[in-house]
Amino acid sequence: MLDVKNTVAELADCVGVSGGEGSAAEAAMRLLSPYVDECFIRNGNVVGRLGSGEKRILIDAHIDQIGFIVTNITDGGFIKVGNVGGIDRRLLLAQQVVIHGKSDVMGIICTIPPHLSKDESSVPEIDDIYIDTGYSNEKLREIVTIGDLISFSGKCIPLLGNRLTGHSLDDRCGVAALIHAASILHEDKISPNNCSVYFMFSVQEEIGERGAHFGAFDIDPDIAVAVDVSFGLTSGEKPEHCGELGKGPMIGISPSLSRRLSNLFIDIAKRKNIPYQLEVMNRLTGTNADQFSVNRGGCEAVTVSVPLKYMHTPVEVIDCSDVENTGILLAEFIKEVSGNG
Repeated sequence: MLDVKNTVAELADCVGVSGGEGSAAEAAMRLLSPYVDECFIRNGNVVGRLGSGEKRILIDAHIDQIGFIVTNITDGGFIKVGNVGGIDRRLLLAQQVVIHGKSDVMGIICTIPPHLSKDESSVPEIDDIYIDTGYSNEKLREIVTIGDLISFSGKCIPLLGNRLTGHSLDDRCGVAALIHAASILHEDKISPNNCSVYFMFSVQEEIGERGAHFGAFDIDPDIAVAVDVSFGLTSGEKPEHCGELGKGPMIGISPSLSRRLSNLFIDIAKRKNIPYQLEVMNRLTGTNADQFSVNRGGCEAVTVSVPLKYMHTPVEVIDCSDVENTGILLAEFIKEVSGNG
């Protein structure tokens, strides 16, 4: 059986800022390959196929992470950046980052000591961010060029119980859930009878769901499931807007999703005693499902999400039991819609 916690940590430690997902994609393909009939990378997306029936089922999680891109190197040897994806700017000051130039360069986002700061309440704009590497302007330009990508530094580390914290759990935990589902089907010797199941790890979700758009156009699914993260309940949040860590995957309900599929996931979770929560959205979902449901002639789409605290920060937190149960739920769903339920 797949070690879900170690798989999440391994994937979360890979570099894969939007537009530069290669390292993370290669690792994910290596982990998925033993459980599918074929696995390949097309236009950046990792795609694994199981079965060869006419009906096409797409299960997706995005492989990219938020980060930065180098926009300028100042005469003083400091790096200016633009954000890649939505970043919580409140936590940027004094963070450690890695600039992925000709070789990796460590850097620190500059900050003013609090006793010299005139205003501690303001949140810096991205244009106000400078990265200090310790290199001179001349030396830095030998290694780093404009357009290089930057990621947060640090490794995924365990917390108490079954929890992990790291900077790219969004959505490497979703990727791990898909691999877990594929491993369950493999262990149970399940081969889809009447369909082809595609596991896709899509690129560039954080900058507009781009990999989902062209990936779904290529596969042309009849049913699509977007596996992502959603808001974990923290102090001061409204419970109706969040899921609780350790209480199971969040099944999406929205006017933009297939209510039939939402109900089917709920029914499977009840019958198989899989813990679950509901995530009610009143418009679009902000996930790849928004691309899947209007792909070509449209298809039935649904979301299944892992609750996550501190989204789009360097210290995201999940409970790995939610990832494990997401994989189990996906496997049972695939069995049901492929005639193996």
